[in-house]
Amino acid sequence: QVQLGESGGGLVQAGGSLRLSCAASGRTISNYLMGWFRQAPGKERELVAAFTWTFGRTYYADSVKGRFTISRDSAKNTVYLQMNSLKPEDTAVYYCAVTRGSWTTYDYRGQGTQVTVSS
Repeated sequence: QVQLGESGGGLVQAGGSLRLSCAASGRTISNYLMGWFRQAPGKERELVAAFTWTFGRTYYADSVKGRFTISRDSAKNTVYLQMNSLKPEDTAVYYCAVTRGSWTTYDYRGQGTQVTVSS
């Protein structure tokens, strides 16, 4: 079992920034990749940013490239999502997730944190 807890969501004006955090706990967390999904009302779930099995490579959705940055503190089993230049279309519930395979799905996810960007 892996437990994930997100924090850092909130309400921000367009052009502002937020940093999301996700702390992971459980056995063999090092066997998993960590990443962030988001889901807005009436829309499909979208993989926003994630680490991949290719050393040194990270994935970003086209919609967030150049604005969002994923990072991690391995000693703390924590992954971060720095979100800059936020847009109203970034409004969604953001979920931290882990996978042992590919990012077509995930093995565990957190409860989510709401990000609302006002225009």
